[in-house]
Amino acid sequence: MKTMMLVIAAAFATTASVAMADECLDSIKEKGVLLSGNGLMGTKPFIWKNEDGSYGGFEWELFQEVGKRMGIPKVDHEITEWSTLIPGLKAGRWDVIFSSMSATQERIQGAGIEFSNPYFLLLDYVIVKDDSPIKSIDDLKGKILGSTLGTKDSLNAHMLVDQGKAGSVLDFNTFGEPFVALQNGQVDAVILDQGTFAGQQEELGNMHIVGEPIYYSAPADWAEAEAKAPYILGSIAVGVRRECPDLLAEINKALTSMEEDGTRRAILEKYGMWADYQAKMMK
Repeated sequence: MKTMMLVIAAAFATTASVAMADECLDSIKEKGVLLSGNGLMGTKPFIWKNEDGSYGGFEWELFQEVGKRMGIPKVDHEITEWSTLIPGLKAGRWDVIFSSMSATQERIQGAGIEFSNPYFLLLDYVIVKDDSPIKSIDDLKGKILGSTLGTKDSLNAHMLVDQGKAGSVLDFNTFGEPFVALQNGQVDAVILDQGTFAGQQEELGNMHIVGEPIYYSAPADWAEAEAKAPYILGSIAVGVRRECPDLLAEINKALTSMEEDGTRRAILEKYGMWADYQAKMMK
């Protein structure tokens, strides 16, 4: 009898869990708003807020299109700190993370969230001032690189040093500081992604890219898991609570249709963010 009661309890818990999961999308549609946490507001060309309160940026346009194809009247952002995005998602403070977050096994296995199909591929470039003598990656030997602390961009910068291709790395706390250091001559080159470069170039206008793109590298502890992952590391995707497979399925359906009819490419082209490598974000 005790064993039977345990089996019944387990079955009830499983059924309740599935029922709750099936209610994620219905709950959002009932509210009429798909809410995303955003930890990068003001970062061009991804997303920014205009003086009239409206948003701009390619990520905002992609988000709106996803919501429209899901049949949700409105999408919106809850602006927060980057460090709160995953805890806030799991606590139900927002429905998704549509905030330039890369899919990683550390986040999937370690933090316990799921990711949609990718919608943008981040990768790094060597960025220098227009009057720099650096013409190729080979010219970085002995040079000081600037990047941002705790990022995959910083990992790539340190990898170049470890390989003997550069001298040292100065890591900064924000994405703007490495470019200030470049202007001031504190660093010889910056290693950061193409989107961050585009935003800084719009403001400063005296920099250019050297050499080929540098794909992201996995931290040593997660290298084996990332090698087995279906996406190319650096792929940005929508973060979703693991308990919401119905929501994840609908987001993937919307993203797939945007891929098939060319909408994703058209939006990225509008902001100068399309390149051939954006056509392949899965291995």
